[in-house]
Amino acid sequence: MMFSKIKKPLVLCVLFFLPVLFLLFLYPSKHNYNALDIVKTNIPELHNFKTSEGGSISLENQLTVLGFLGEYPMQDATPALNLKELVYDKFRGFKRFQIVVLLPESAKSQAQDLKKELNAFEPLKYWTFAFGSPEALQNAYTNLKISAVLRPDLGSDYVFIIDKERHQRGRLDDRTKTQKEKDAPIQGLYSYNVLEVSELKNKMSDDMRILFTEYRQKRKGKFDSNTRRADDILNNEIN
Repeated sequence: MMFSKIKKPLVLCVLFFLPVLFLLFLYPSKHNYNALDIVKTNIPELHNFKTSEGGSISLENQLTVLGFLGEYPMQDATPALNLKELVYDKFRGFKRFQIVVLLPESAKSQAQDLKKELNAFEPLKYWTFAFGSPEALQNAYTNLKISAVLRPDLGSDYVFIIDKERHQRGRLDDRTKTQKEKDAPIQGLYSYNVLEVSELKNKMSDDMRILFTEYRQKRKGKFDSNTRRADDILNNEIN
């Protein structure tokens, strides 16, 4: 009888404290993640681009997704719709987030039509179309770390992440665990294909969350700037 009286409180204590102990074990590793790699530094400001109203745009102090939709953005609105639904709608509430789409001056009319389509449900407060010359577009594109050339229509199916210090972010090593185990060659991820839904939903969404977490921790003074992933890559290249 005495054992039965003790047994019940003991079981309740165990059930209560086990989750607490589990969380305590996890706590030291809470911030143990790899910061999103800097793949290129000092991306120039976009001084040669203006909005349709003649306003300027800025990359400094903004977390920017930068895209190039070409001369005829309404001929295939899929890239813009994917970008809105899978990136913009997820991160529009985050501080300093913006999407900037660069287009040639000749695309102003189609950009206005596309804007109306994207604005069908609510105004795109953190989305900007900016226009410039073909030369300005080529320069802006080649200033990035890229793996695909700009199309003849001055568009690209790839978007880029630029941080508040105007550094391009991505992955220096985008190999899977299996590829690493097989010692496959290192391959980076410097841009994100807007036609690949899985890439936007998984890789880009993960990378954006990591970047927002980094800046949130910087504000709290908790960010560890140790870039283990970059160090590992460097060591692999040396060895």
